[in-house]
Amino acid sequence: MLIVCWSPVMVEVWNGPGDKKTVEGPSRMPAPIRLRELIRTIRTARTQAEEREMIQKECAAIRSSFREEDNTYRCRNVAKLLYMHMLGYPAHFGQLECLKLIASQKFTDKRIGYLGAMLLLDERQDVHLLMTNCIKNDLNHSTQYVQGLALCTLGCMGSSEMCRDLAGEVEKLLKTSNSYLRKKAALCAVHVIRKVPELMEMFLPATKNLLSEKNHGNLTKYCDTSSRFCFFDPFLQVRILRLLRILGKGDDDSSEAMNDILAQVATNTETSKNVGNAILYETVLTIMDIKSESGLRVLAINILGRFLLNNDKNIRYVALTSLLKTVQTDHNAVQRHRSTIVDCLKDLDVSIKRRAMELSFALVNGNNIRGMMKELLYFLDSCDPEFKADCASGVFLAAEKYAPSKRWHIDTIMRVLTTAGSYVRDDSVPNLIQLITNSVEMHAYTVQRLYKALLDDISQQPLVQVASWCIGEYGDLLVSGQCEEEEPIQVTEDEVLDVLEGLLVSNLSTPVTRGYALTAIMKLSTRFTSVNRIKKVVSIYGSSIDVELQQRAVEYNALFKKYDHMRPALLERMPIMEKTASNGPTEIVQTNGEAEPSVVEAKHPPPVTQPTNQVRTVFSLYIITKNTRIPPMTAYNKNGLKIDFTFERANPNPNIAVITIHASNSTEADMTDFVFQAAVPKTFQLQLLSPSSNVVPTLNQGTVTQVIRVLNPQKQQLRMRIKLTYTHKGSAVQDLAEVNNFPPQSWQ
Repeated sequence: MLIVCWSPVMVEVWNGPGDKKTVEGPSRMPAPIRLRELIRTIRTARTQAEEREMIQKECAAIRSSFREEDNTYRCRNVAKLLYMHMLGYPAHFGQLECLKLIASQKFTDKRIGYLGAMLLLDERQDVHLLMTNCIKNDLNHSTQYVQGLALCTLGCMGSSEMCRDLAGEVEKLLKTSNSYLRKKAALCAVHVIRKVPELMEMFLPATKNLLSEKNHGNLTKYCDTSSRFCFFDPFLQVRILRLLRILGKGDDDSSEAMNDILAQVATNTETSKNVGNAILYETVLTIMDIKSESGLRVLAINILGRFLLNNDKNIRYVALTSLLKTVQTDHNAVQRHRSTIVDCLKDLDVSIKRRAMELSFALVNGNNIRGMMKELLYFLDSCDPEFKADCASGVFLAAEKYAPSKRWHIDTIMRVLTTAGSYVRDDSVPNLIQLITNSVEMHAYTVQRLYKALLDDISQQPLVQVASWCIGEYGDLLVSGQCEEEEPIQVTEDEVLDVLEGLLVSNLSTPVTRGYALTAIMKLSTRFTSVNRIKKVVSIYGSSIDVELQQRAVEYNALFKKYDHMRPALLERMPIMEKTASNGPTEIVQTNGEAEPSVVEAKHPPPVTQPTNQVRTVFSLYIITKNTRIPPMTAYNKNGLKIDFTFERANPNPNIAVITIHASNSTEADMTDFVFQAAVPKTFQLQLLSPSSNVVPTLNQGTVTQVIRVLNPQKQQLRMRIKLTYTHKGSAVQDLAEVNNFPPQSWQ
């Protein structure tokens, strides 16, 4: 008799009593550790290197098991492999093992196999097509849970080819009486339609029957693919409201049919709980998106107004955001909640304050300008530094558009410069200078106010720059005491020069401010009698270590020495700066990144001196004259960002084209960290000045401007490559574009 006994490493053979023979047999792999043990072991790793060592050791054991075609522990090994995949380690070598598990008859194997397929496979890999037949068989399986696994997998990673092949089985399960399968089939049908839109007609009859479904989960899935309200399920209501929003957008008949039901929901929904607020918010969004009647829109805005009084800051935030979107179309209705909106400026939440500030500026008009500016200026005084730049810019824009008088306008801008001068944007200085220049009757009042402000505080550099410019232009009015708007002050020429010379040596003054102060002193040589003192000051700065200041002083010295007969005409008062003027009027010039009015008028040639830097002198000694004959152009228009170019000519050098970019943003979010860069061929010379801001405001509420100077001595066709970088909705955006369609008048 032959008896065989298996042991893990050897075989014992008995031929009978007293006869025993041992021979070596095939070796079997030890049982692999369970998933739970693997997780516990990995968690004991103290370092990343120790964890990698554990993972590599276990992967080696799993590979060996796969090579041995060990069916007993394949499911366990794939489960461990999926866990390692979730930790970020490669697990692609388990793809075929997943397919083997899917083909198994055991439910536990199928479950892990389908899970592995959803994690390790996608439609970019051809191997996923190998399981098409298995999925088809499982869709027709007698067990609903196996059918559910197949539906989940197809709905998760099915390619267009698989969806075409299996659409019939999905449509069949969509009609089944089993609600468990109908829900999963509806989800799978959504994926199939997205992959193969032409198959939508196949599913329409079955999905229509889902409207009579009592299971709310199935109804929700139907709303995702394609109305009845059930006031006991808020999730279902929200989905139906979103569906109505899609159906009614741009459709007059559908919108009219929805008006009554939306009005009922808006008036009857209980708001004591957050669930009711969520439904009301979706109702408001639906009313605003469809072509609803005016009374219903007013009701929706009133709901948002009530939201502003809610204690939940999230509800207040979404209300402000929604009102900001609708203020342009329903301005009067939103105005009724102006006081509540202004109160939100005092909220402790930063996001709510920002939205309230943006909405407040959107509500400003000619009727409420005084009251709204009072509130916004109070906010500017007390707000955090991160708000000051945007708030100051908004005040400037609103004052320019709705100012009731020039004095009020000047007082408002000066208030901003006094309280938040360090935060204002670069274009505020030239804009205020232009405003003052054009307000002839306010010159004496303005220069007196600015002189007083200068005596109180010289830390606000934009304010100091404007004050220096005004004193240089209207210093004679200051010392003469001709102010009629308020009680004049008594000041002498020496006191005024003392203040300006103090700015030149102050540690608080920037190089730009010193340039303003020196130019102001130079202009006073034609308005004051202290010419010798002014000559001395100018000559001192001819050897300044500041190259820009030195260049100015050298040029001004040349005026005294070589062109003294021209000095009174060259330094006479600036004419009115009309934005719409064509040919002639002098405009504010930006030199090397700063804004400063030129002391040379268009009808007089500039003084000629030896330049310290040829390129800078080429660009700095010129006057811009308006030229409406050069048509503007759109250089870039993509993703809501639009870049327009306007053109001007520089005198006395016609080879310099001055291009001003205007960046606007039509999206619903600000574009921050905006940077515009440009490059031209080697035959050109380009100078790019500082932008007015690095934030392009939302919904075309403002523009960012930047000046480009292009020297084109050979009169060649202008070509430019631009690079745009900005942040939008938290994502960094970068784009390149070629601009080759410049109007001929800009370069000929």
